[in-house]
Amino acid sequence: MDESSIGVRIRRFRGKALTQRQLADQAGVSVDLVRKLEQGGRQTASIASLQKLARALDVDISDLIGKRHGIPSGNPDAGIVAIRRALTPVDDLLGEVPEEEAVSLDDGRRAVDYAWGAYWAGRYELLTTILPASLTQLRATVHSARNGTVAPANELLARMCWVTGCTLVHLGHTDPAFLAIRQALAAAERGDDPLLLATIRGSVAWQLLVQGRYDESRRVALRAATDLEPAGEVQAAHLSAYGSLVLQGATAAGRAQNVPEALSLVEAASEIALRIGGDRQDYETYFGPSQVVMQTVDVNVSSERYPEALAAAKAMPANSGLPQASRARHLADTAVALTRTGQHQRALDALLNAERVGGVDWIKYQSLPRHIVSELLDHDRRVPLRAFARRIGVNT
Repeated sequence: MDESSIGVRIRRFRGKALTQRQLADQAGVSVDLVRKLEQGGRQTASIASLQKLARALDVDISDLIGKRHGIPSGNPDAGIVAIRRALTPVDDLLGEVPEEEAVSLDDGRRAVDYAWGAYWAGRYELLTTILPASLTQLRATVHSARNGTVAPANELLARMCWVTGCTLVHLGHTDPAFLAIRQALAAAERGDDPLLLATIRGSVAWQLLVQGRYDESRRVALRAATDLEPAGEVQAAHLSAYGSLVLQGATAAGRAQNVPEALSLVEAASEIALRIGGDRQDYETYFGPSQVVMQTVDVNVSSERYPEALAAAKAMPANSGLPQASRARHLADTAVALTRTGQHQRALDALLNAERVGGVDWIKYQSLPRHIVSELLDHDRRVPLRAFARRIGVNT
């Protein structure tokens, strides 16, 4: 069996402390699923089942699926360790806050916009080289801000901490990611933009979702949506932020296997998207008809409703307004549904398209395509699939 498979990790973490049946009972999954994963009969399971197994084994899901990454470069000022250091400064304890590192608000905006552009392009390695210095500089900018510059400086720091948290999630480092998003939230609270604050609360909900804390994720997203619920005529950006929060609540409900509530929230988000009339990007977040379709597919895949997922995917607009990382993720979700319904060639085509859209930097840090390919290899070992498997690090 592949030594990097989920089954091997489950068996290693289970050790002698739990039998397969005891693990299944504690996780609330079938013992047949545990047995097949450990024996290699299945290469993966639904996200909800994997989260349950991770909780029962008292590990992070990143450890279970092998998603935690370092970015070795030989540069001590770049990489995961450098980001951790930038997120946990002790300069104030030493009385050495370096105001000379502060940048102007205009330079700060350019740095933030560049970081988010790299994020939505899936360029996570690039981000690990620019985030440490950017965090330090913007923190110095906040420290040196006076009068009318205090709020905008904090908003820039909030956006940089936010992109840092999102990047760390994709690299599998959920603990420093949550530290980053809480710092983003604190900085946004010192700002003067309620839509930015609400949208970052939505990102807190997303991180809770990644951690398997589905009920808390749903509650945080919907509480933020309630606080932002539009009354009368409001700007499109306000509707977009509100709709994104409702959709985040739907995703969390779907991961918790509460399908009726998830679909009800998706329908509410769809009505908001129709009111807006198209795809938008506001506050580093995308919302509109394309995002509604993407999350509808996610809800159905996470609840193993694969025919419904494929039916929903057909509604994706031809000229989708999703960024490339989101389009690639949607294609990977669609590939899951195609694989589980026996449409193996179409699944491979979707994965190859995801690789093309997301790019090599994106796919390198995605575990879902690797798990799908492992399943496909049980049915098809022709050259195109094997070549793709080798490119993304799956043993053939």
